[in-house]
Amino acid sequence: MAQVISPKTLDTSQITTNPQDYDYDLVIVGGGIVGLTLASALKDSGLSLLLIEARVESAAVMKGQAYAVHMLSALIYQGIGVWDKILPNIETYRRVRLSDANYPNVVEFNTEDIGKDDLGYVAEHQALLHPLQEFVKNCQNVTILCPAEVVETQYLQDAAVTTIKVAGKTQTIRSKLLVAADGSRSRIRQAAGISTSGWKYWQSCIVAFVKPEKSHNETAYEKFQASGPFAILPLPGNRCRIVWTAPHEEAKTLCELDDEQFLQELSQRYGSQMGKLELLGERFIFPVQLMQSDKYVLDRLALIGDAAHNCHPVGGQGLNLGIRDVAALAQVIQEAHQAGKDIGDIKVLQKYERWRKLENLTILGFTDLLDRVFSNTFLPIVIVRRLGLLTMKYIPLVKVLSLKLMIGLLGKTPKLAQR
Repeated sequence: MAQVISPKTLDTSQITTNPQDYDYDLVIVGGGIVGLTLASALKDSGLSLLLIEARVESAAVMKGQAYAVHMLSALIYQGIGVWDKILPNIETYRRVRLSDANYPNVVEFNTEDIGKDDLGYVAEHQALLHPLQEFVKNCQNVTILCPAEVVETQYLQDAAVTTIKVAGKTQTIRSKLLVAADGSRSRIRQAAGISTSGWKYWQSCIVAFVKPEKSHNETAYEKFQASGPFAILPLPGNRCRIVWTAPHEEAKTLCELDDEQFLQELSQRYGSQMGKLELLGERFIFPVQLMQSDKYVLDRLALIGDAAHNCHPVGGQGLNLGIRDVAALAQVIQEAHQAGKDIGDIKVLQKYERWRKLENLTILGFTDLLDRVFSNTFLPIVIVRRLGLLTMKYIPLVKVLSLKLMIGLLGKTPKLAQR
């Protein structure tokens, strides 16, 4: 029997077959962080929502995934009203140190640069997922159905029709809008025939947890080497998350080392600033890619998060782009609903696409440029990038603008982040 984690129980036998009626205003496919964030953002919208999730436990939970949470994302969660439940279980960072191999001029960003108490945060997957799940349970306009499988989608002139399988039985659900939050391999996007542009990098990413001997001092590091970026993200309990990018074969070889050998290699990249390292748990490896959907919307359909785009992990932008997608889409459809407009109409949804597609493309291009420029030993490029670091270090305006771009404070600010 399907498990429904919601204040309401979804009775599939009561789903309407009347073509003039809607079962829900909005159906969200994907009950991960991005899908839950959208449901949370729409709690007071007056819209009825169904959130469909196929798996009880996601791969991100099993792998202990962690994310940088940028300032704009934190402001969005504050606007939703869930931030006070998230903050106690995540780590704050107040400094970011940016360095290029053995080049001595390190750029350090501090809270004073932007007049804030914090620069950002680092959260493990469950530290975001669980508070959002609990928050949505108290949203009277939201039903969560899990596990349930979407088997077919149709987009009619007046409705999105979603066929789902629950406990071996199929039912159809009519809604004004379907939102795909089902990840980079989005079946909803593929079924809709939306093509993507992009490429796979020559690199893979190794992620692991470590516990240093000394305090991480609420500092995040981005260290560039010729083989790829290496990030150190601080976590509660004086733990750190490493995100180590290297060419595929090198990354594979590193992952196959025993713990002692891996720690020896890791310490060379990590540096001695935090003393001896202890490896916690397993290491995981995944290939790196850049992807941008050619369209974010069709009639009755919108893509958000990884269903719409993927970027290189340098700078920790990925999840944050999805959270910004959510804030933009929530604002667009709430304003349309309040004005008596059809939230699934393409003219409404294109406002969201115009807002987010260019901003996301800018960040995708920025992360791609960073990786290619810094993962390079060609002398003219080395000289140019180090001149860039000097400019960033000694010209305050350039430094502040660079920092604001990294933490999401450039571009259009959604209303949720202004509350």
